[in-house]
Parts: sequence; C-alpha cells; structure tokens
Amino acid sequence: MVFFFAVFILLILFSIALILHMKNIANENHVKYEIFYFPNFPSSLQDITLFFISDIHRRAIDDSIFTEAMDVAEMVIIGGDLLEKGVKLEKTRENLRKLKQIGPVYFVWGNNDYEIERDVLEALLVEEGIVLLNNEAINFPSPNGESWSLIGIEDYSLEYDDLEKALEYAEETNFKLLVSHNPKIMEKLEAENQISLVLSGHTHGGQIRLFGFGPYELGGTKVIGNTTLFVSNGYGTTNIPLRLGAKPETHIIRIQHKSDAEN
Repeated sequence: MVFFFAVFILLILFSIALILHMKNIANENHVKYEIFYFPNFPSSLQDITLFFISDIHRRAIDDSIFTEAMDVAEMVIIGGDLLEKGVKLEKTRENLRKLKQIGPVYFVWGNNDYEIERDVLEALLVEEGIVLLNNEAINFPSPNGESWSLIGIEDYSLEYDDLEKALEYAEETNFKLLVSHNPKIMEKLEAENQISLVLSGHTHGGQIRLFGFGPYELGGTKVIGNTTLFVSNGYGTTNIPLRLGAKPETHIIRIQHKSDAEN
C-alpha cells in the first residue's frame, strides 16, 4: 500500500512539473528568421523584409519581440487570430501599438477574430491605422515598372474567403504573396493564380505534441506545385495555455530576387 501511495504522489508531482513546464514553453518568445528566393520577385527592389505574427489570442506581445524586429522589418503582417472571445480590446490595442512601432501593419481575419463583434474589432483596427485585407490586395510598385502584391483573404474554415475577388486586385503584378490564416487555402489554389508564397498560421504546430505526434503538423515550409507554403506555429495558444513540442514563434521573413542568391 505504501508503495502504491508513493507512486501516486510521484505521478502527481510529475504531472504538476509537466504542466508548469508546458506553461513556461507557451510563454516563450522566439523570433525566427526565414529567407525565400523567387525569380519573379521584382529585381529592382532586390528584397523586402516582413515581420509575420499569427495566433496572438490572449497573449501580450513581449517587448523583446518588437524590439528585435523594429530595425529590421519594413512592414508587419498579422496572419489572423489577433484575439478571441474574452480578450479585452485595450489589451489588443496595446499589442497593435507595439507592432506599429515596427512599420505599417496589415491584418487578415482568423476564425477566432469573428468571436468579437466584427464592427467593434474593425473600428479598433481602423482607429489604430491598421490596413485590413478583406479579400483584397495591395500592389507595391518597383522603380522599373514591376510590382508585387500582398493579398489577404478572410477565414477559409468559416467560408468567408473569396480568393477570386482578392486576385482581381493583383492581376497585373509580377509576384504574389497570399496571406491566409488557414493553410487549407492551398486546396483552392490553381497554377494560373500564380501565387508564389502563402503565409499561414492557425494550426499552432499542433500546440501539444506527444512523442512527436500532434493534431497538426509542426510549422514550417513546403513547396506544393509552384507555390511555397509557410505555416507558423503561432505566438499564442487557444483552449488551454500550454505547449509541448511546438514552441511559439514569430518571424522575420526576407524575400529576395533569385539572382541575389546566386551572387
């Protein structure tokens, strides 16, 4: 009996230690550096550098995150799930003001963002000067007449996305970067869409992975057809504030014309 009681106590202590460890992981702050080369990126621009963050949910962005990105990135892309039900708008406002110190901020909707009354969240974003990409695109010209497009669509899982409409804004551009909270948008892409890079989040990298297995793949890069898909583990958590085997992450992403990589 004493033996089983001791084992029981040890199991409880192990469980507590594991939960504390998972909570600590969930609150870590990581900025990962990514670089992509594309032959159709405007050669006269040479490169662009973006700060990409998704799935903030309930977290307050740590000062170390925006401080590291502030003198490096030219713009910020929020890949959805800026918040969720129960998050105070003032906390979200503080996060946005930190991100604005890096550069202009562009936002696409994630499934949890719709848990807040849409008009209320949109009003906050507009007040803070955030650019909403609601199934649309912004085109950025280069000195030699080339251009690239930043395309944003609403959430795929809730069927608010309208890729066809968004692409209409970017028909004549040389390089197309699509931001979709849910990486399953890849199921809708066609070769003729000519989208070179997709940035997504949503999966949290599985959030809790046991022995290398989780409900979703770890974040990372894969090439599907002519499109490069990049999925982030995200910064925050949902349902339970714990992580294991899928660390939180934000990203400084540099995109270059391919010839620069060959020099």
